[in-house]
Amino acid sequence: MSEQIARINESKAVFDDIYVMSDPRSYFSVLGSLDYMIPDVAEPVIRQILAARAARYGDDATVLDVGCSYGINAAVHRFPVNFASLRQRYARREIMELDTEELAQLDRNFYASWPDIGSARFIGLDISEAAIRYANAVGLHVDGVAADLETSELLEKDAAVVAPASLILSTGAVGYVTDRTYSKLLDALATTPWVVSFVLRMFPYDGFIAAFAERGMVTEKLLGATFIQRRFRDEQEFEQSMSVLASRGIETQGFEADGLFQAELFLSRPEADARAAPLEEIVTVSSGRFNSFGARFVQLEEPEGIRTVIEA
Repeated sequence: MSEQIARINESKAVFDDIYVMSDPRSYFSVLGSLDYMIPDVAEPVIRQILAARAARYGDDATVLDVGCSYGINAAVHRFPVNFASLRQRYARREIMELDTEELAQLDRNFYASWPDIGSARFIGLDISEAAIRYANAVGLHVDGVAADLETSELLEKDAAVVAPASLILSTGAVGYVTDRTYSKLLDALATTPWVVSFVLRMFPYDGFIAAFAERGMVTEKLLGATFIQRRFRDEQEFEQSMSVLASRGIETQGFEADGLFQAELFLSRPEADARAAPLEEIVTVSSGRFNSFGARFVQLEEPEGIRTVIEA
């Protein structure tokens, strides 16, 4: 990982412990308390992009979800659930009392009871073997790979798992992974994919764009729209993130200064595909904002300078 990316990551809160649990209860509890919503706000956009790709190629995509954790993107795409409803489900006393094996069996039955409204198959990629195992076990993914491609090579058996992917998705992995990971994945795929990336504005995306360009792919950014990821965990994370954004010359008033991490959408694909259906023609965003949040840190401009306060 580049030194620049590593420094930016130091400004963010660390949640490593919730991704190594044998089931997703801690994941939903901790991130839910911070109004984590990027899977929900991204899903309508992902569905529009999948529809455009299907119109172009005449088949449903196989999605490789990079940084998939416990399969949340597959869940909200394939079934009539969202992050908030799943958080409530896992917070119930009856659910909290189950062991992991009992919960996995219940989740298999839970998802099997819903009609599958998705338009894609999902393969997972995550550094957490426990998260991959759970998403596979409950039927959210057709398969998955647990690997850290920043520090190791893609094993032959894992390359065979990801090879069928025709669309690569990330709703928050960029920053934890770099173009080093994506280059290894692209080399393993049977076809040139579409790459959908929701990227926090604090992270540069230039390295990815350059890596894609080397493979004849062009990258478009959706203009005039950002997508909320979550609230900042505490004042330290907020102020450090504001400092990073300022150092990159990014205006935060009306965006992160309102106390919410903001992501931008990038779509990379073969040049002919981009010419045939530009991003701005295939994606319509009615709103990337929700109206109800918990207490969050915000910046106020006052005569004596900028002040951080908590807004309920």
